[in-house]
Amino acid sequence: MIREICKDEHFLAQKAEPAAPEDLPAAADLLETLIFHKEGCVGMAANMIGVNKRIIAVENEGSYLVMLNPEILRRSAPYDTEEGCLSLSGTRPVRRWNSIKVRWQNEQFQTRIKTFTGWTAQIIQHEIDHCEGILI
Repeated sequence: MIREICKDEHFLAQKAEPAAPEDLPAAADLLETLIFHKEGCVGMAANMIGVNKRIIAVENEGSYLVMLNPEILRRSAPYDTEEGCLSLSGTRPVRRWNSIKVRWQNEQFQTRIKTFTGWTAQIIQHEIDHCEGILI
């Protein structure tokens, strides 16, 4: 189900709770909402659709990836950039890392670890910030 985009900064500033198997319907809604907004959005966190769970969905080299309980294990090659967000107005300066190693669970709750670089790494960092309650 396509959900409305949450713009409540108080809600968005809350740290997300861990995702569990009963949160899979919210993960499906998140992915469907991201695809609906694909013209202006490349990633979303569950709090952007009003769900305070540690779930993100990102565009990943032409396909989509849903990550449950993602966490960054390692970062390298910092750079400064500006980002926008569907939940917030305007753009904001932010520090990102060109390479990140991430651990997450897939929809079967199997643990995955992978290194992401470039644009995909930037998208994932933005969405993990959402999970941490960080408003860019």
